[in-house]
Amino acid sequence: MNEPDTCLPWAASALFGALVGCAAWSSTVWARAYCDAGYDAGGRFELNLLLPVIVGAEVLAGLFARAIGRRLARGTPKVVRGWLPTVVVVVVTVGSAWWFFASRGTLAGYPGDSGLCPASNVPPRWPGWIPV
Repeated sequence: MNEPDTCLPWAASALFGALVGCAAWSSTVWARAYCDAGYDAGGRFELNLLLPVIVGAEVLAGLFARAIGRRLARGTPKVVRGWLPTVVVVVVTVGSAWWFFASRGTLAGYPGDSGLCPASNVPPRWPGWIPV
């Protein structure tokens, strides 16, 4: 028997994507400001321009990942059917946010003059177990 389909998981996936997008954007802004790499007027304009783009992209990534997870979960046991779409949403949205931070937040070789970061422009407080 089919279970009733609600829009709550879809809305939660979109909301989670939006929150991850905001977190990725704010960590990118923090890293650039701390290292003073790409945080001039043009860099700040770029980051402000990218805010709605990254949040929208993360929302879409969350929704597409939810759809893919539901498709993959067909015919699996009920426990897997309940968790697989959520796991796919988390992996896709967090993975794309990590890529955004690594590519736009740490501008390797960009001449920053704060003296607080190495040449890679990765802030020293960034956890070493998360590669960028």
